[in-house]
Amino acid sequence: MNDTCTNSSINPRVELFQLIMYTPTFILGLLFNVMALSFLFFPAKKLSESTVYLIALIFLDTLLLFTLPFKIVSYHLQNKWKFGSIFCSILESLYFINMYGSILISLCICVDRYIAIQHPFMAPILRSTKKATLVCAVICLSISAGTVSTSQFHEESYNTTSSCFHNFSKSTWENTGLIITLEMIFFGSMMAMAFCTIQIVRCLRNHRKSENCQTHMTRAEKVVVTNFVTFLVCFTPYHVMFFLYFLVRNSIMHVPCHTVLRDILQVTLCWANLNCCLDAVCYYFVLKESAEGSLQNKVRNHQEESFDPSLTYQSVTSYQCS
Repeated sequence: MNDTCTNSSINPRVELFQLIMYTPTFILGLLFNVMALSFLFFPAKKLSESTVYLIALIFLDTLLLFTLPFKIVSYHLQNKWKFGSIFCSILESLYFINMYGSILISLCICVDRYIAIQHPFMAPILRSTKKATLVCAVICLSISAGTVSTSQFHEESYNTTSSCFHNFSKSTWENTGLIITLEMIFFGSMMAMAFCTIQIVRCLRNHRKSENCQTHMTRAEKVVVTNFVTFLVCFTPYHVMFFLYFLVRNSIMHVPCHTVLRDILQVTLCWANLNCCLDAVCYYFVLKESAEGSLQNKVRNHQEESFDPSLTYQSVTSYQCS
């Protein structure tokens, strides 16, 4: 077999791509997450269901962003990781598990938006800040429990001179239950979000036609669609390649050189991390626009009107979609 197909080191071009992608993702991701939080808490306002989910999403995205500098360092060190196996396990757990926590919280935001817009009369029963907090707590506890599975990414002989974030053990790729669970989390979330997004857009368009409020409703549709497209574009390539690589590593599918597939997997994983930055960018502008809109409403109506960032415009909850 060709040497390039047995080489366990990282392709230099892949390493360069990761460095180029991770550096701005880390910097801009932190910047926009902090800015989004500033709009959520300053000035102080009553928490809504959507803001609870947004806070949880920002928290999980920030934890994942924290691991990126160490991920960059690990590629330069490769088989000479100097920070110890325990710290590596913690970083890997934060990186991989919080990715799926972010996926689940994104699903919750989409479902919460769907309930509020599609079923506004049932929303008071189905939605509350306590229920949103409970859902977030369950997700966080569940993904924390999942760290048990990620603690055995490497061989038992793993030591402080081994690699981190790559060269996972054969037993990891043979853990069919773990791989299938992760794939189901993503593809299940994707299908549920697709359904909710389609229904929300249909509902908004019907109301726009009947009420002739094209400007506001068009912006709302763009926010809903942009959130879903961002989710789809960021996570789909990685999970497709992840499943293909799983098939190759377990000899279910055969390719001439599996290291090429591994390099593509690393690139798509790097691409998936853009979601941490793009989520923050999207919700920052939504929150910024909502804050400006609320100020205008105060001046015009002489009363304070709350804004739910998951809905984009509070007026969309005032009708029932058929």
